[in-house]
Amino acid sequence: MPARSLPLLAAALAASLAVACTPAGDDTGAGDTDAESDVPTAQAPAAPAFDTVGRLTAYDDAFAGAVPPDARIEKLTDERFTWSEGPAWIEQGGYLLFNDVPENRMYRWSEADGLSVFLEPSGYAGPDDGTLREAGANGLFPEPGGTVLLADSGSRLVARLDPASKEKTTLASSYEGKRFNSPNDVVRRADGTVFFTDPPYGLKGMDDSPAKELAFNGVYRIDADGGVHLVDDGLSFPNGVALAPDGNTLYVANSDPERPIWMAYALDEAGNAGDGRVFADASDLVGDDAPGLPDGMAVAADGTLFATGPGGVLVFAPDGTRLGRIETGTAVANCALAEDGRVLYMTSHRFLARVRLR
Repeated sequence: MPARSLPLLAAALAASLAVACTPAGDDTGAGDTDAESDVPTAQAPAAPAFDTVGRLTAYDDAFAGAVPPDARIEKLTDERFTWSEGPAWIEQGGYLLFNDVPENRMYRWSEADGLSVFLEPSGYAGPDDGTLREAGANGLFPEPGGTVLLADSGSRLVARLDPASKEKTTLASSYEGKRFNSPNDVVRRADGTVFFTDPPYGLKGMDDSPAKELAFNGVYRIDADGGVHLVDDGLSFPNGVALAPDGNTLYVANSDPERPIWMAYALDEAGNAGDGRVFADASDLVGDDAPGLPDGMAVAADGTLFATGPGGVLVFAPDGTRLGRIETGTAVANCALAEDGRVLYMTSHRFLARVRLR
């Protein structure tokens, strides 16, 4: 059906304000009353803590089952980032980590503490050798034990970060003796198997970079024993990566305006992937009026897929049906679910945003 825009409503309407009354004879001061008439006065509504941006667009009636029609898209920070990426909700501390990849900086954000620099440099820490386009870390994924997987684009490796000590442990840095291009996004299956993408975005000249050692841009698997296995070498720009709730389907975004698709790969118990299939295609949305391309993703417990793409975050049913779009007004790089799936955080071209889900 044709798309229809859903206006963003304020959290409370002035016309529906609750009125508090003070019981007769109560001198505790609870509630505000008129001194002469004892007629209770309405309490002013609390002002929203954050400004709202963008809009919601529905393509299917089922969109309302994932995102409430009156949900507010909240802008949580000012416009200070070059390209913010890789959000990860740290449940143990109740805060979000994300990266500004070109600036080589990792940020921490929480409702209580606001925004602060968490790690700098977030990625490559050596001298400038002239090969890097983006020196910072990119995608993050929180692990059950409190550590965080890190796709270190600038250092050209996949690592495990300990948020307490801020120390990194390298998991993989090469395939068949050749350095990775610039690992972009990473996800972990419940059994510990790690999947990641390796486009050339971190290298100056990208595919034409003389520092690029691999002839392709790959999707990989890291086993518990450290072995690195190629999943797919046929995507032009593999980017975001995510897993279905049962761990049996791997989703990969291809960030290419000529082929803006999401692939799905069936996985066996060992993590081996079958032939991929096109899960969804955004070719009809690409244009100047819809900034962004297939990039980061998050999957809800019911299999609903939140995928950044042209115009914002596209919401798909598990069968690939396009349900709707969350639009912030700028290109959205990545997204992460938080607070038991009730909130979606979005790192965009300029700012951090969130929307509360159904």
